[in-house]
Amino acid sequence: MSLTPEQVRRVAHLARIEISDAEAASTVGHLNDIFTLIEKMQAVDTRGVEPMAHAQDVGQRLRADRVSEAGEVAQRDAFQAIAPETAAGLYLVPKVIE
Repeated sequence: MSLTPEQVRRVAHLARIEISDAEAASTVGHLNDIFTLIEKMQAVDTRGVEPMAHAQDVGQRLRADRVSEAGEVAQRDAFQAIAPETAAGLYLVPKVIE
């Protein structure tokens, strides 16, 4: 598939992009190079190749889902001690929407 300068200008018009004739000619060359690369990639026989999510077969090391800090209530109390207003362990903030 190859594009013409008229097609590039049409797409630029639809995208509301102002493009000169020199830019259209340059863009045609770049886009045609991209289409040529895509055609080469599509010509490769991939039958029997299993789809992969990553190029390397690696696994994610996950940490255990557990509490990592002791004394969370004491830590919350320390944070709320410097807050302007709190009630029942919650931060009170000004009303935003009337």
